[in-house]
Amino acid sequence: MNDTSLNTASRTDLRNVAIVAHVDHGKTTLVDAMLKQTHSFADHGVVAERVMDSGDLEREKGITILAKNTTVAYNGPSAGGQVMTINVIDTPGHADFGGEVERGLSMVDGVVLLVDASEGPLPQTRFVLRKALAAKLPVILLVNKTDRPDARIDEVVAESMDLLLGLASDMADEVPDLDLDAVLNVPVVYASGKLGRASTIQPDNGTAPDNEDLEPLFKTIIDHIPAPTYNPEGVLQAHVTNLDASPFLGRLALLRIFNGTLRKGQTVAWCRADGTVKPVKITELLATQALTRVPAESAGPGEIVAVAGIEDITIGETLTDLENPQPLPLITVDPPAISMTIGINTSPIAGRVKGHKVTARQVKDRLDKELVGNVSLNVLPTERPDAWEVQGRGELALSILVEQMRREGFELTVGKPQVVTRQVDGKTHEPMEHMTIDVPEEYLGSVTQLMAARKGRMTNMANHGTGWCRMEFIVPARGLIGFRTRFMTDTRGAGIAASISEGYEPWAGPIEYRTNGSIVADRSGVVTPFAMIKLQERMNFFVQPTSEVYEGMIVGENSRADDMDVNITREKQLTNMRAASSDTFENMTPPRNLTLEESLEFAREDECVEVTPESVRIRKLILDASERAKAARSRAKN
Repeated sequence: MNDTSLNTASRTDLRNVAIVAHVDHGKTTLVDAMLKQTHSFADHGVVAERVMDSGDLEREKGITILAKNTTVAYNGPSAGGQVMTINVIDTPGHADFGGEVERGLSMVDGVVLLVDASEGPLPQTRFVLRKALAAKLPVILLVNKTDRPDARIDEVVAESMDLLLGLASDMADEVPDLDLDAVLNVPVVYASGKLGRASTIQPDNGTAPDNEDLEPLFKTIIDHIPAPTYNPEGVLQAHVTNLDASPFLGRLALLRIFNGTLRKGQTVAWCRADGTVKPVKITELLATQALTRVPAESAGPGEIVAVAGIEDITIGETLTDLENPQPLPLITVDPPAISMTIGINTSPIAGRVKGHKVTARQVKDRLDKELVGNVSLNVLPTERPDAWEVQGRGELALSILVEQMRREGFELTVGKPQVVTRQVDGKTHEPMEHMTIDVPEEYLGSVTQLMAARKGRMTNMANHGTGWCRMEFIVPARGLIGFRTRFMTDTRGAGIAASISEGYEPWAGPIEYRTNGSIVADRSGVVTPFAMIKLQERMNFFVQPTSEVYEGMIVGENSRADDMDVNITREKQLTNMRAASSDTFENMTPPRNLTLEESLEFAREDECVEVTPESVRIRKLILDASERAKAARSRAKN
């Protein structure tokens, strides 16, 4: 991004590094240990676990959703007597949040690839590594959790090197000047992020590294990750890589400064995405210390800072010199693969609770606000003025957006996830996924059968001799809608599955997602235990006794393939006969409480999910039974 034809200088006191890994391999725990060991927090401060996880959703799900940066002030033995600033970007490990990964990598000069000592490289590892190699960033391999009892360190290092070599050879055409020697000359660090220990000497399987702290990791980062370079005579160039908000300062733009110096109060040129240039004043400049932002007067090349005072600034835009504006290229991300319709709640019991957000304007404003900070989302209009098609990278990313809106007080109707297709030479092509599945050997047959039903074809299978098998499939992205629940049921919760995008292929034909029909309430009212006990032999219920239902609401899953309308509000006729003991609650099968993700997976094409802050319900798109029958007949004719 810098003009290297002129003389360049480097910031030896600064390192910008991203920690990339598959979900749940321990990135955030490792960053905790780095912050604690460098005393980046005040000694009296109370530090939570997984301090980089922001918001309830990240803590509950144990995954990183947003790319975040923290600053580690390091003055240990490898710093050469000076205080070194290490900016650490904690990126998501899930390909659904790929937009965050790409932004994170645009801020740094190298990556630490963190791999679990037992699980080894997984699809998301491949995804983030491919992005790092495309950006020509040097890599440090960190084998984490060496103290796991099932660790297999030698094999994991070999698999990671094979992955590096395979990716480098795959990308030889895309990145012609990729240095293969540099790619394979990767330093390896062995660590236990939980214990805060790292070493360059390989420990035995299942044991912690011999060193007491993370010093070898800091030394490797300082030695192997290049210092930020810049042109001392170049004009100011600062790239917007992320957005945040402050209750006092309004919108904050997070910038990586590539050249020049940014000062508080300075007037700079704002190069916008549409090509226009506008003069703006930097009203506030904030630097990062550990996890807090502190006011600063100026910031130089290589630094990652936040600025306030520019209301409409978005990701990928540039702040540059007013007299001689030189914008940097916009950040590009992979196109969306999955879409779902999000609209206002249209059920008969919408808007019952005071304070809920139920209008189309409120929903549209919230979706527009999400677009500002989320570069991998698209929002398109539909035929209806109160519903929008939201496109994203995966089912998880979209369901997390809906969950966030639900917690903010929105009432929504959400359609079943669909794939975003393309027309290539007049034929429909659909997105494919490269799926890696780890399962105990006894579930091999059932998983193969499940993937075959979803048009998956096996490309590789390996047995590590540990009682577990690893299988790799190429499968249509729509085949994975609703896959996770079935997969976890079939493997009794023991299987591990993850996927990344594998491009587009011709449409693979129809896929049957669900063999069981829905149980639909045929009238409004309150669920009675009497009705549930009479019906429970033929179905599984999703509703509790005393829950309110309405006509067209799905209250359970049928044991057969077709839908069934039932009266679940039926009450027992009172007589002067003594009640039989069979009518007691004790004989009632407990209902299944579906989560938002499970509800989206369960819904069929003619169904949708009603989402409110209190509850998640599945319903038919057409609530009236006779209207549904008419629609079914007209579909059958066509």
